[in-house]
Amino acid sequence: MQVWLNQTETEQLYKELLAYFGLIGATNECQALETAWKDPYNRQEIEEFIKAWLRRKQRKKKETIPEVI
Repeated sequence: MQVWLNQTETEQLYKELLAYFGLIGATNECQALETAWKDPYNRQEIEEFIKAWLRRKQRKKKETIPEVI
C-alpha cells in the first residue's frame, strides 16, 4: 500500500491497529504486527482496517470543512 501520512497520523494508525488486533501489551508489539502482516489472511484484514481508517479520516475531514455558498 502506498499511503502518505504525517507523523501524528502514522502514530495514531499504529496505535489503533495494535488495539484492534489485540496486540497491545505484546512482548514486542512491532514484531507482532510485522508477523501478522506476513500471514496472508491477517495482511488482508490489516489492509481492510487501514482502508476503513482512511475512509473515516477522509469523512471527518469533509465534515469539518464548511461549504461556501
